Amino acid sequence: MSVASTNAVPSVASRALLARRDARTEPALMRGLIIGFAVTFLLVFVALPLVLVFSEALAKGVGFYFAALTDKEALAAIWLTLITAAISVGLNLTFGITAAWSIAKFEFRGKTILTTLIDLPFSVSPVISGLVFVLLFGAQGFFGPWLMAHGIHILFAVPAIVLATSFVTFPFVVRELIPLMQEQGSLEEEAAISLLCNARAMGEFGAVSVVSGHIRGETNTMPLLVEILYNEYQMAASFAIASLLAFLALVTLIAKTVLEAQIEEGRHTGDD
Repeated sequence: MSVASTNAVPSVASRALLARRDARTEPALMRGLIIGFAVTFLLVFVALPLVLVFSEALAKGVGFYFAALTDKEALAAIWLTLITAAISVGLNLTFGITAAWSIAKFEFRGKTILTTLIDLPFSVSPVISGLVFVLLFGAQGFFGPWLMAHGIHILFAVPAIVLATSFVTFPFVVRELIPLMQEQGSLEEEAAISLLCNARAMGEFGAVSVVSGHIRGETNTMPLLVEILYNEYQMAASFAIASLLAFLALVTLIAKTVLEAQIEEGRHTGDD
């Protein structure tokens, strides 16, 4: 076979590249329909609810909005939410980096079991995980009598809220870090992951609802306070707290997006 005929045969890589290009050359109408559907879906199910939350929060005016946010009970819920998120993210980073490093870097007996246990919070309802903590630390629980005898309060107090939130958000850090560890991820990537975990921690409801005890001004996080105010028909106040929670989540996600954009730019600069 001549050199010319050999060169005429496309390589496997060339055929793969051509296939990818072919997959991206749909008719303009098809591309427009797909993009239009995606944008419409986002507007209806993401943007519109956010707009409604903020509009309802401001329904009684800016003065009432800030009065609702500076209420004693609201400030306690905001503070508790931020403290819980900060502690949970710190714990998850510590445990997550350790677990991810072990799984990504070493081979050991029981590695598959460890990986399965890490995924457990994904498959268990947050409410069920909260009930597990009740069975462990409640008055009739496994550790309950000993804790009561020593005057240690975990259930219906801040420690239980932190434990429940940490349990629910634990897989986010580990699962994101494992591929990064395998590819020697950067500190910026780990920071982006911690922001994702933080957003999830601030919005946790199910597990925290079970273990908090709903003590007003003490163990209610922002999501719990939103439900309480809503059930009491304090709609504007409820939406005011919800809008702050949504704002914090948006700020967190924007910061994560900016970090990821910087990471991508750094990668492209490195490739060049």
